Amino acid sequence: MNKDDTLNESRDILESAIAQSMTVYGVSPSVGRIYSVLFFTKTPMTLKEIQDHVAMSKASVSNGVRELMDTEMVSKIWKKGQRQDHYIAEKDFFRNFIVYFVKMMRQENHLIKKAVEHSEPLLQELSGELEDTSAKKELEEDLQLLQHAKDYLEWTMRIANAMDSGEIFNYFPKPTSEEKLK
Repeated sequence: MNKDDTLNESRDILESAIAQSMTVYGVSPSVGRIYSVLFFTKTPMTLKEIQDHVAMSKASVSNGVRELMDTEMVSKIWKKGQRQDHYIAEKDFFRNFIVYFVKMMRQENHLIKKAVEHSEPLLQELSGELEDTSAKKELEEDLQLLQHAKDYLEWTMRIANAMDSGEIFNYFPKPTSEEKLK
């Protein structure tokens, strides 16, 4: 096997691994393939160039790139004198991780917070009206669960904010290549 074949085989293996690992982030393997192709390219690619590399339909590539742009894993690049859009991958895995998980934690927070804000006043109002001790006990347990949910939401937002600000790296520093050589 010559050097070019070895390099191509190595890239294929790495691209496949990245594509498969993207399922952890809720991304399909085909969209993961688009990301992995862009990750290894040295220059921004057009949709057509991506399509040729991943052997997917133009619509699938376009939808996949849009999905990756929504998660900030891919950016659109303007190239002077060219009419087609070009795309490049965010190559910082730490940033990708943070952007994705902060987004997911904020979505979760919004959904649960909305439900708590709707339910809590109803339960508190009902609490003053109940006379049945077993029903009142059950209601109090539900209110405790809501308080637990609110504590959880506050905690996850502190984590999300620490990730967003980079403060998280004070507690969990990014490893550097130099550290690994020691």
